[in-house]
Amino acid sequence: MALISLKNVSVNFPIYGAGASSLRNTLAASVTGGRLGKETGVTVVQALHDINIELRSGDRLGLVGHNGAGKSTLLRTLAGVYEPSAGAFERQGTVSSLIDPVLGIEVDASGIENIMLRGLVMGMSRKRVDQLTQEICEFSGLGEYVHMPVRTYSTGMLMRLAFAISTSVQADILLMDEWLSVGDAEFTEKAEKRMREVVAKSGILVLASHSPELIAKECNRVIHLEHGRIVEQQSP
Repeated sequence: MALISLKNVSVNFPIYGAGASSLRNTLAASVTGGRLGKETGVTVVQALHDINIELRSGDRLGLVGHNGAGKSTLLRTLAGVYEPSAGAFERQGTVSSLIDPVLGIEVDASGIENIMLRGLVMGMSRKRVDQLTQEICEFSGLGEYVHMPVRTYSTGMLMRLAFAISTSVQADILLMDEWLSVGDAEFTEKAEKRMREVVAKSGILVLASHSPELIAKECNRVIHLEHGRIVEQQSP
């Protein structure tokens, strides 16, 4: 069973060597969207503060808020990229992160090599990646380009490969930063179908978006973030 539980979770980023001038503090706060504080004498950006969330199978949570409100930081915390500075975080079930599908792609490696690399990073065994490789290649539609270095790919080709890899396995928990768009017209239809299947089969969906229409369509719960804090929770 899929489960996400955050109890009084905070995430702080230390800024070593930061001065105390109000100008520098103001600039740091405006760039990060968080709040500045002190932690054992070190200036920290309080990216998330006192977050309390509990999600179970069937929950579709939308994250809304201005740029820098903490949506992406919260997604990365749920993905395990950031470790909470305080509070308790529990997660049960496999996780698929579509926060940034091209993150970690090695441009000097071939498409085939990247399938193996990304598969291993996603927690799959070499045997499982080998089993999925042909299907990933076929879905991407890259043909013989899968044997060429990724640096020779167009942006659309890169997105095809990244999307095909990221959606090749079904996970209990799906994390998304905006609805994934591959930007390739001839690939869009089957990519949209694949995305719908992945979302429908996931136990928990957490989706950050600036689109009220998308949030209302896909989510049954909504959290509004401001400066790393939950200021409102509601049903759309």
